[in-house]
Amino acid sequence: MKRTRLLILVLFLLLAMFSSACFPSGTPSEPVKPGESVQPVQPVTQVQPVTPVVVNQLTILSSSAKPDFPAQLTFSLKAASDSNIADVRLHYTVDREGFANVTSEVYLDFAPGNTIDVQWPWDMRKTGGLPTGATVKYWWTVKDVNGNIVETAPSRISFDDTRYAWQSITEDKTTIYWYKGDLSFAREIMSATQEALTRLSGSTGAYLKKPVKIYVYASRDLLGAMIFPQEWTGGVAFTEFGTIIIGIDSGNLDWGKRAITHELTHLVVHQMTFNPYGDLPTWLDEGLAVYNEGELEANFVNTLKAALDNNGLISARSLSSPFSANTNEALLSYAESYSLVEFLVKTYGQSKMLELLTTFSQGSTYNNALGKAYGFDVDGLNTLWRDYVIERYKPAGKTATLPSPLMRAAGEIAAVLRLASLNGVSR
Repeated sequence: MKRTRLLILVLFLLLAMFSSACFPSGTPSEPVKPGESVQPVQPVTQVQPVTPVVVNQLTILSSSAKPDFPAQLTFSLKAASDSNIADVRLHYTVDREGFANVTSEVYLDFAPGNTIDVQWPWDMRKTGGLPTGATVKYWWTVKDVNGNIVETAPSRISFDDTRYAWQSITEDKTTIYWYKGDLSFAREIMSATQEALTRLSGSTGAYLKKPVKIYVYASRDLLGAMIFPQEWTGGVAFTEFGTIIIGIDSGNLDWGKRAITHELTHLVVHQMTFNPYGDLPTWLDEGLAVYNEGELEANFVNTLKAALDNNGLISARSLSSPFSANTNEALLSYAESYSLVEFLVKTYGQSKMLELLTTFSQGSTYNNALGKAYGFDVDGLNTLWRDYVIERYKPAGKTATLPSPLMRAAGEIAAVLRLASLNGVSR
C-alpha cells in the first residue's frame, strides 16, 4: 500500500513538472511569430527603497513611493539625526515629452525631531491623473538644525495599474498590454495597429519615431482607469506619454480597431510635428486621424451632404480652431476635416503632405506651412476644397432626398455615439 502511494506521488510530481515545462504560467500556449515578443507583465514593486545615506550623523533610513492607481501616489521618508531635523522637501518630475524640464517641490509639514517618518500623498483627484505606465522620478532634500543637508539619489516609480494581470505583445515600436482575451485577440489588435501605420505612411509619409504603449482594458473597466472620465469615453491618447488607453472587448473589436487607428494616428502626427511654438490646425490633426480609419462612415457622409444642400459648410479657417461642442456642428467639423485631408492627399500626393507636416514641425504658422507645401494659404485651400467637395459629394443633376423622421432620428443617434468616440479623447 505504501509503495502504491509512493508511486502515485512520483507520477503526480512528474506530471506537474511536465505541465510546468510545456505550459509555463502566464505564457500564451500559441507559438510566437517571427518578430513578435509575447510575455506576462510582472507586477510593479510597490515600494522602492534607497540605500541609507549618512552625512554628519544625518541619516536617510528609507525612501519609497507606493502607487494606488489611478487616484494616488504616496511618497514616504524616514530619517534620523543627532540634532533636530527641521526641513524636508520632496522633488519629483514626470517623464513626458516636452521642451522644458519641470520639477515640482513639496515642503512637508511635520514636527521637528531627531527621527522623522513623513509621507506626502500626491492626490491625482486634485491635480489630474497620469496614464498607466507613466514614470515619476523623485528625490528628497533633508536638513537638520546644524545645517547638515542630505539629498538622496533620484529613484523612479512606474505608475502602473496593478489591479489586472497584464500580458504584453510587442512588434517593432508598438507594445500592446491586455489582460482579458487570448493571444489571438491581442494579435488582431496588433494587426490593426500595423495596418494603420502602413496606411498612414503610404498616404502621408508619417511614421512612428518613438515607441508607443497601448493598454487595452475590458470596456467596463476603462472608466476606472481615469480620473473624472466622461461617461462616453472609449479611449484616450496621451500624446506626451506615447500612451493610448482604450476599452475593447471581443464584442466591439471592429469598433476598437477603428478607435485605435484614430488614436494611434494622433500619436504619430504628434511625434512628426511636435515643436515648442505651435500646434496643428484642428482640421489637419483630426482629419488625418479620421482619414486613416478608412472610408468615411455613412453618418458623416450624410452630414456633409446635408451641409452642401443647405450651403452650410464651415470654412477651413474656422476649422483651424477647436471644434464646436454642438453635436451637429462637431459632426460636420469631423466630416469636413476628413474631406480636406482627402482632397490634399488625393490631389497632391504623399510627398506634399509630408512636406506640410515637416514644415509644421519647424514651428511654422498655418498659412506659411500651406504656402510652402502647396502654394496657397488657408483661404485658398478653402476655395479649392469647396470645388472638390461639391464634385465629390453632390453630383450634378441629383438632388438630396430627405430621410423619414424615423431614419433621421436613427441617424442622429448613431452620429452622437460615433462623435462620443472622437470628441475630446486626445491629450
